[in-house]
Amino acid sequence: MTLSAPPTHPRSNEAREAGEAHFVWPVRVYYEDTDAGGVVFYANYLKFFERARTEWLRACGVDQQKLADEASALFIVRSVALDYRAPARLDDVITITSQIGRLGRASVDFAQQAFRGDVLLASGNVRVGCVEKTALRPMGIPPRVLAALQQGPGIAAGSQ
Repeated sequence: MTLSAPPTHPRSNEAREAGEAHFVWPVRVYYEDTDAGGVVFYANYLKFFERARTEWLRACGVDQQKLADEASALFIVRSVALDYRAPARLDDVITITSQIGRLGRASVDFAQQAFRGDVLLASGNVRVGCVEKTALRPMGIPPRVLAALQQGPGIAAGSQ
């Protein structure tokens, strides 16, 4: 789990030129991730992206269980758009990159990509909303969490 520029891809090059950092998380493809054809089942990219976002939050110092317990706040996926380009197969090590596209008062838009080496496998945009854990109604992202997300991975932050 490091901050670095992702493998080459036109959108990634633009982000690198703009000085934007990407959070990078490696994932190995296991047998359980593949379909009968031996390639990663399409829905599993959602799992890979979820894991990368969770690790990105951890790297920002956000403990999601503590956030739920102490601030009654949960992050939930509101919308997803994915584009599949090339297959991943059993035992491949793929790299998931995550970057904030937009940080709002109560939601975060992530741009995420899956690469095998320099080959773009899938890309997606995921909107995550902050909700109150009991009523599941939208709420503002707690100020300390918002500050941690603005700073990015590697910055120690509380969860409230």
